[in-house]
Amino acid sequence: MIELLRASGLEMVPHGFAGRRGGVSKGVHAGLNVGLGSADERDAVLRNRDLARDALLPGATLVTVRQVHSPDVVTVTAPIAEGERPGADALVTDRRGLVLGILTADCVPVLFADATAGVVGAAHAGWKGAIGGVTDRTIDAMVGLGADPARIACAIGPCIGRVSYEVTDDFAARFVDDDAANERFFTPGRPDHCQFDIAAYVAARLAGAGVGRIAMLDEDTYSQPDRFYSYRRSCHRGESDYGRQISMIALPG
Repeated sequence: MIELLRASGLEMVPHGFAGRRGGVSKGVHAGLNVGLGSADERDAVLRNRDLARDALLPGATLVTVRQVHSPDVVTVTAPIAEGERPGADALVTDRRGLVLGILTADCVPVLFADATAGVVGAAHAGWKGAIGGVTDRTIDAMVGLGADPARIACAIGPCIGRVSYEVTDDFAARFVDDDAANERFFTPGRPDHCQFDIAAYVAARLAGAGVGRIAMLDEDTYSQPDRFYSYRRSCHRGESDYGRQISMIALPG
């Protein structure tokens, strides 16, 4: 069975954060791997994408982008063919029948909805996209479709947790140099290293942009190998590749 995690505040729209449970992939990709960029068998990935979509909204069209760790956002008005996926890291739409999907394997998936305006969005926030403002630009794109930040509800899905995300002090300095208040997202670790709470950082960016409601699932992808794919865990284990999970949102009906 496919596991779709739901978030408070988004009950008014179809949404879900899928993990690796279910699906047809084998080996290091075992489960619901939806990553077209992985070394998994292509037919298995395509089947998994269909299964994930049908678990959320049967008969709808899944739309994804070619994620490049950017702050770029695509406004979706029609289905996008797999081979024509633009390089971007967030999508927004006001059209029904489209499921917006974001792939992650430790990075932060964020789902957005202004149910009153009938606008939804999804963003992939790795550290580069997060500091670059991918969530801010997603909100701006939603506003362009009639949304109001005060009405937007957001949910931060499974991602690498603070206890699992060790970074160097030099890495942390990029965030602190950008805003001294960002120091609160880093806690001391072993010499010259610290632990980064990227989910809290993304939540703070959302709050600073005026989002009305923010839910955090608080699920660490790294520490739950039976439930989630993790790029960092795969690297630490010396595995040949890693899978990706999908977070999805759509308008009802």
